[in-house]
Amino acid sequence: MHAAPQRRQDRLLVVALALAAIVALGAGVAVMTDSGSRSAATPVAAAAPGRDTVIASIPYWNLGPGAAAVEANPQVIDEISPWVYNLAQNGSVQSAVPRQDTASAAAVMAKLRAMKVPLMPSVSNMVGGDFSYDAVAPVLHDPPTMARNIASITQLAISQDYAGIDLDYEELQGSDRTSFTTFVQQLAGSLHAAHKTLSVALFAKVDDAGDDQRNVAQDYAAIGAAADEVRLMTYDYHWETSPPGPVAPASWVHDVLAYAITVIPPEKIVVGLDQAGYDWVGNKGTTISYAQAMALSSSHGVAVQWDPLSQSPWFRYTGADGAQHEVWFENAASGEAKRAVADSFGVHAVFLWMYAPPDPALWAGLAQHTQSPPTSRAPGGSG
Repeated sequence: MHAAPQRRQDRLLVVALALAAIVALGAGVAVMTDSGSRSAATPVAAAAPGRDTVIASIPYWNLGPGAAAVEANPQVIDEISPWVYNLAQNGSVQSAVPRQDTASAAAVMAKLRAMKVPLMPSVSNMVGGDFSYDAVAPVLHDPPTMARNIASITQLAISQDYAGIDLDYEELQGSDRTSFTTFVQQLAGSLHAAHKTLSVALFAKVDDAGDDQRNVAQDYAAIGAAADEVRLMTYDYHWETSPPGPVAPASWVHDVLAYAITVIPPEKIVVGLDQAGYDWVGNKGTTISYAQAMALSSSHGVAVQWDPLSQSPWFRYTGADGAQHEVWFENAASGEAKRAVADSFGVHAVFLWMYAPPDPALWAGLAQHTQSPPTSRAPGGSG
C-alpha cells in the first residue's frame, strides 16, 4: 500500500482548532460476513451503538507477527486483508510472497481462516518492491488483458472461498482515470455476480484533482459508487524523502474526509491508520515500527513528545555519528485521534496498515468501540 504521494501542508492550524471540538459519536457500521451465498445488494444495516468496524491489512513481510497480533485480539477484528497477491505482466494474479516463505505463509493463512473472520486479500501492482505502472498499464488499456485480470481476480476469490478482494493498483497516470474507473466497475460487476465483495484502496486527497497524477487517476465518486468499500490511505503526509513531520496529521485526515463524504457514501469509507513511522536525517527518512521508535527513544534517553497540532508523537535524538535525527510515528493515542475524526463525519470503519505490529495499547482502545456483534454487509456497490 503504499507509495507516498506529495501532500498539501497548509491546512494544519485552521483545522486543528476545529478538532478540539470533535467528540466521538460512538455509532457503528456493519461489516461483511462470509456467508458463501450472498445475493444482490441490500442496504448496510447500522450496527449497535459503539460498534466500529476494524480491518487488519497485513503485508506479506509482516504476515507472521501481524497474524499473531490479530489472533490475540479476535474481539476487535472484523475483516482481514492479507497483502499477498500481485499482478503478473499478462494480467493474471500471482502470489506476492517470496518463494522461500511460501510454506510459512500458507500456515499463517490457515490460522487466519480458522478465526472465521472474512478474508479480503489484497491484489497490488507491486513488482520487485515497487509499484509498477508497466504492470498495470496493459490492464487499463488492452481490453483482453483487462478481461483476463478481472477473470483471474474473480476466480481467485471463488476458488479460495474469500469474502472478496481488496484492489490496490497504484502509481497510475491522470490519463488513466476513465479506464481505471471502467476497470473497477467491471471488476465490481464480476465479483458481485459471484457474491463476492470489492474493496478499493485510494490515495487520500482533499479535492478531486488532489496533489498529483495519482490523485487525478482515482475518481472518488465513480469508484465509490461501484465498490463496496473504499479504503482511504490517510497516511504518508510526510514520507521518506520529505522534510520530517507527522505521518498522518488528524487535521489533514479531517480535510480528506470533509471532501470524501461529499462524493462517497460514508458507510463505504474506511479510514487508514498507519502502524509505522519514519526516522529522518535531513530529508532522508527510514521506515520504522512503533517498537523501533520506542526503543530509539529509550536507548538515547529522550522522551517522546506529543504534538497537539497534528496529534502525533515525535522526538529528536543524536546518532552515534553525531547526525541529528527526527522521528515521527503512530501510536494508540494518534490512532484514536483519527478514529474520533472519522466518527465525527459518520465514518465508522478503519483499517490498520500493519507494516509492523502496532502499539499494544491500540487494541484496548479499539475494543472500546467494538463491543456489539457485527451485522452483514452485502456486496452490490450501490450507495
